[in-house]
Amino acid sequence: MWLKILLRAWAAPYSALGLLLGAPVIALGGHWRTRQGALEIGGGRLGLLARRRRFHFAAITFGHVILGLDAATLEAVRAHEQVHVRQYERWGPLFGPAYLLSSVVQLARGRRPYWDNHFEREAYAKAASGTRG
Repeated sequence: MWLKILLRAWAAPYSALGLLLGAPVIALGGHWRTRQGALEIGGGRLGLLARRRRFHFAAITFGHVILGLDAATLEAVRAHEQVHVRQYERWGPLFGPAYLLSSVVQLARGRRPYWDNHFEREAYAKAASGTRG
């Protein structure tokens, strides 16, 4: 129990950001629910707008908050995003800088900053194998 509290506290700055970004989604008709220890927020008018604007992401995770285009998308990407939740628990406030640095290193090496990012590769691999992180 104490470990779970400490992990949530370690990731809390990013979770707060996720709540801040998720509030307008809910205010504009979106939904929220908890799944596997994370708050999933999606849908509503902002989800529709994001689909029309063809955002380059279907979902994004901030700490223990996962923002997605809609319920179906959140369901489809849950395993991948749950790996990111565990990464936030491990890295805490260092996750953002580490993620960015990984992308910059990949770009400097002539690789793809998203697809070759260490954290994304881990999330795709663990989601494919059925492990949460």
